[in-house]
Amino acid sequence: MLSIQLPEEIEARLDRLARKTGRTKSDYACEAILEKIEDMEDVYLAEQVLDRIQEGAEQVISADEVYR
Repeated sequence: MLSIQLPEEIEARLDRLARKTGRTKSDYACEAILEKIEDMEDVYLAEQVLDRIQEGAEQVISADEVYR
């Protein structure tokens, strides 16, 4: 269970969207959080790979090699 307080403007927008579409505010909040978490996980994993590349611990293949 998660409880958050939103600024009034965001709460109003979310409420309008939920009423217009027949979905719940929780549906939209969950969807938005999941999307953001997935984006943040992707960034975190990319940063880990970049660190390994910079340390020489990750093999890098040039674009020319890929095209061949």
